[in-house]
Amino acid sequence: MDAARTPLRTLKVCLNGKRDRAEHPAVPVTPAELASEAAAAVAAGAEAVHLHARGPTGAESVQAADVGPAVTAVRHACPGTPVGVSTGLWITGGDPVARQAGVAGWAGLSAPARPDFASVNVSEAGWAEVAHTLAAAGIGVEAGVWSVADVRILAGTPDLPPLLRVMVEVTGAPATSAADATARGREIVRSVRESARRADPLLLHGENAGCWPLIALAGELGLATRIGLEDTTTGPAGQPVSCNADLVRLALTMLATARTGAPG
Repeated sequence: MDAARTPLRTLKVCLNGKRDRAEHPAVPVTPAELASEAAAAVAAGAEAVHLHARGPTGAESVQAADVGPAVTAVRHACPGTPVGVSTGLWITGGDPVARQAGVAGWAGLSAPARPDFASVNVSEAGWAEVAHTLAAAGIGVEAGVWSVADVRILAGTPDLPPLLRVMVEVTGAPATSAADATARGREIVRSVRESARRADPLLLHGENAGCWPLIALAGELGLATRIGLEDTTTGPAGQPVSCNADLVRLALTMLATARTGAPG
């Protein structure tokens, strides 16, 4: 799909992830909620949307019957905006065969219901097969690397389809310090740039306590990044936020400061 090939210059919104409303009341679950949050986030400046589809019980899903309605609703609310989804292995309880079968079903979705792109974590079993399945269905592939070891695996995997981008993802416990997150981010970005994947576009992001320091680092390094209730439920000073759009506005302000070198 053409929207998947549009370069992501600055910011993608990640609407929900694994979170539920006990963690933040604005976490969207249903297709209608995802559409509403996506529209507001795009109006606030997000250039692309990433979501975790949910089944009838609210649990994460990679089934076409759940992915299709979520993508369709967001696409209708945000025409022309690339829409992506997760293929996280935990969604199928760690079963790579079940995940592969679910993702394979996306090829049968109509064009409005089929994701523009999907994220695939290199650390997970079966990731390369999922990447090929996505590419065969015309769905862009984001390769998620969480460590230097992941970068080596990615660089050493032959015959991969072309990647939409490499996502440098600094994950860890909520207590991960800002300094640790920034150091890990720099290390993984440097490893990608020194690897066989150095020509791929990069996106850098963190989560929880590491989220905002990594957005600042992305601004400093001139990289795309992402923000949303999947990654954090508070602003950079720990302040409450009401929705994904609030986070997008705060992230754009931080990026502008980092990219101009202004004190912040």
